Amino acid sequence: MFRTLTAYLDSIVARDPAPRSRWEVLLYPGLWAVFWHRVAHWFFEAELFFIARLVNHTSRFLTGFEIHPGAQIGKHLFLEHGFVTIGETAVIGDNVTIYPCVTLGGTNPTNGKGGKRHPTLEDNVIVGAGAQILGPITVGKRARIGANAVVTDDVPEGATMVGVKARSTLVAAETWQQDFIPYGTPCKEPCEPVGPRIEDLEAEVAALRAQVAELLGERADGVKPAARPARKSTRS
Repeated sequence: MFRTLTAYLDSIVARDPAPRSRWEVLLYPGLWAVFWHRVAHWFFEAELFFIARLVNHTSRFLTGFEIHPGAQIGKHLFLEHGFVTIGETAVIGDNVTIYPCVTLGGTNPTNGKGGKRHPTLEDNVIVGAGAQILGPITVGKRARIGANAVVTDDVPEGATMVGVKARSTLVAAETWQQDFIPYGTPCKEPCEPVGPRIEDLEAEVAALRAQVAELLGERADGVKPAARPARKSTRS
């Protein structure tokens, strides 16, 4: 158990430059939120739902994290700060990093249907601050969800998602190969996909070329362009 705890603390130190030692990490509310969740999840699996909820609400009061007792969490989850909400059927893999104010939420909460309602985050996913990941979707391994992104569709492995509604953006190969990107956002790379914009610009250029060719053709045929109406004088 000591070796497991040490590995967990070291994984957080590797992703957070702030702590000077493992002892500081032991004071992190995110670490305690994960600990109390594991206790609540044990009671939940034993179908002691009231006790599981009691542990859950006590943990939320003490740490500021809302993690449903039914959520499944892998090894070395790093909750960087508070106000994170994780739903009942969410599944989180190993070495996942989640920044503040993130929601792993369900869809159609009013239809009364059970089953898988919340997202699955596979190993080594990074979720930036304020991101909302909604519905029974899968975020592939090593994917990065940028700050304030709203994700409602499956995310391919290794993709970087930005925007509302979130879409994939191109990043340099050396950025993609990094093991860890703070906040999941490649701040020094273009965050807007350039493909659609280039297509729009090419269409505009083609239209302008057609207009210029038409004007040159009229001039070659001796057709005078229509005279502009005379400007009325403003003098009395």
